[in-house]
Amino acid sequence: MNVIRFSDLCAQGQITGKRVFIRADLNVPQDDAGHITEDTRVRASLPCIRMALDAGAAVMVTSHLGRPTEGDFKPADSLAPVALRMTELLGREVPLVSNWLDGVSVTPGQLVLLENCRVNKGEKKNNEELSRKMAALCDVFVHDAFGTAHRAEASTYGIAQFAPMACAGPLLAAEMDAITLALAKPKRPLVAIVAGSKVSTKLTILKSLAEKVDQLIVGGGIANTFMLAAGLKIGKSLAEADLVTEAKAVIEAMKARGAAVPIPTDVVTAKTFSADALATVKAASDVADDDLILDIGPQTAALLAAQLKQAGTIVWNGPVGVFEFAAFENGTRVLAHAIADSSAFSIAGGGDTLAAIAKYGIEKKISYISTGGGAFLEVLEGKTLPAFEILTRRAAGAF
Repeated sequence: MNVIRFSDLCAQGQITGKRVFIRADLNVPQDDAGHITEDTRVRASLPCIRMALDAGAAVMVTSHLGRPTEGDFKPADSLAPVALRMTELLGREVPLVSNWLDGVSVTPGQLVLLENCRVNKGEKKNNEELSRKMAALCDVFVHDAFGTAHRAEASTYGIAQFAPMACAGPLLAAEMDAITLALAKPKRPLVAIVAGSKVSTKLTILKSLAEKVDQLIVGGGIANTFMLAAGLKIGKSLAEADLVTEAKAVIEAMKARGAAVPIPTDVVTAKTFSADALATVKAASDVADDDLILDIGPQTAALLAAQLKQAGTIVWNGPVGVFEFAAFENGTRVLAHAIADSSAFSIAGGGDTLAAIAKYGIEKKISYISTGGGAFLEVLEGKTLPAFEILTRRAAGAF
């Protein structure tokens, strides 16, 4: 993907003395008192900020936080906790600037954090007047928020259209490189794990991957729907019976390419959905009418793990069972460790996937962990993200 990279501009000395506007993703979780409970996104934003400061730029950073009402700022919408944490991490004061659209006072070597950009009227609808105001603040716009790359908003798309120069920050560039390596130029076999509660929410992803991958491992409620498509009974398990035809089409599409959707041969069932429910391992053909399937069985997990260890590339989105409950986590744990132990290039994304990675302590054994949930899913669907599209056009001199 041909885009201008901020790291290249810095290395070439093109940033010195310039006003740089960085769109970061600082949308961090907070407790009821407004304290940040997990600061990964703040830490992830620092390399780009340091790069700009080291290059002698005047640096402005902004982000959204939560779901504020445009034009109606409330204290809970403030990036103040982020400014405080950034000050601690950088070891330098990070002033928070409000009402910044009509001008920002910042000089080379300085850094300011601009208040929640989603409070600005017209942000979500990519208002042109708002976009032009943002663009007028800077010489260089840096998009470094992959988590927002699937949204065409004023601070992610419009500003990139009108700024004198627009480029990809190191986080966004790393996502683009990892995605290209995993999907555009994969080492074979290419194995994808797509799991979740509903086929309907990931149907387009499944159809898109069915044209690319060598093995398509499905899990969770999605696997139950595929079991129905294979003629198996699933008791009272979560599934979408009206999408069995679609599941069959995915199976046939894979089969036509000499690829496969492995159907579980054994499962872990319970009578109720609870952490203390009695777990029973059964053959997939023996599921009773009052059973809930809450995980793949040990035999299935072992077979899938063996396939993963032979893979050249692995794309992982979603746990294959109710891994939050100890009795139903074996499938996800076995597959997680198989991915970690594989020599394949592995890319993982999605909130539940990241939670599983953290639970099993395999962060350092996954080749690339995506920072964007919705954006990651849209890439798997085969969509071109707005951020990639506008930055590619800017690099080609379209404006």
